[in-house]
Amino acid sequence: MNPSENLKQIVEAALLASGKAMTLDKLLELFDEMEQPEKKELRAVLQELAEDYAHRGIEVKEVASGWRIQVSRECAPWVSRLWEEKPGRYSRALMETLALIAYRQPITRGEIEDIRGVSVSSNIMRTLLEREWVRVVGQRDVPGKPSLYGTTREFLDYFGLKSLDELPTLAEIRDLDVINEELNLQEPDTDTAVAEEKKGEASQQEEAEGEQRSLQAAPETPITEADANEKQA
Repeated sequence: MNPSENLKQIVEAALLASGKAMTLDKLLELFDEMEQPEKKELRAVLQELAEDYAHRGIEVKEVASGWRIQVSRECAPWVSRLWEEKPGRYSRALMETLALIAYRQPITRGEIEDIRGVSVSSNIMRTLLEREWVRVVGQRDVPGKPSLYGTTREFLDYFGLKSLDELPTLAEIRDLDVINEELNLQEPDTDTAVAEEKKGEASQQEEAEGEQRSLQAAPETPITEADANEKQA
C-alpha cells in the first residue's frame, strides 16, 4: 500500500483502532520519515473524512485532544444501552457549579457560593476533580489564598468541544429544569413544595375568616324567661 495514495484510508483506520483522540503529531508518527505527509495534507484528509461520515451513526470530530471517531449524539441514547452500567447521574447543584467554573474561570469556591447563594458541597468539588473536569489553576491573591478553579482538556473532550469558544452563549443555555428532566435527575422541587404549603395556609386562613364572619352575621337568639330560669337552676 502506497501511503501517499492511501493516506485517507490509513488515517481512518488509525482513528478507529486508537479508540481515542489523536493529534496531528501523533498521526504523523505512523509514517516513516521519508513517507510522512505534511500537516496540511493530514488536516485536509481529516476534513474529508468528517464530510464522509456526516449523517451517519458515527462521526469524525475534532475535540480538544485531537481527532477521533465517535458515536453521533443522535444515536448515543440507544448505543448507551450496550453497557449494563448506568451512566452517572449528576445533581443540579453539580451542573450549576460546573457551568459557573466553565463560564467564569478562574473562579474560587467562595465566589461560586456567592453567585449561587448556597454553599458548595465538598462532594461536588471532589467529584469534579476526580472526573478531571476541573483543576486548580492557581490561588487568588487575597487573605487565605483560596484556590482558583478552571476546566480541563478532559472536560472539553467529554462534551465534544474543541475549545471554550465553542461553549454555547448564556442566552442559548436552556433552563436547568429541562436539562434535569433529560438527565432524569431526581431532586425535590422546593419551589413547588413552598408554593403548595403557602396555598394550604391561605386556604386555612380563608376558612377561619369565613367562620368568623358567619358568627358575626348570625342573629342573636333572644333568651326567654324559661331559659333564664333553667340557667339559674
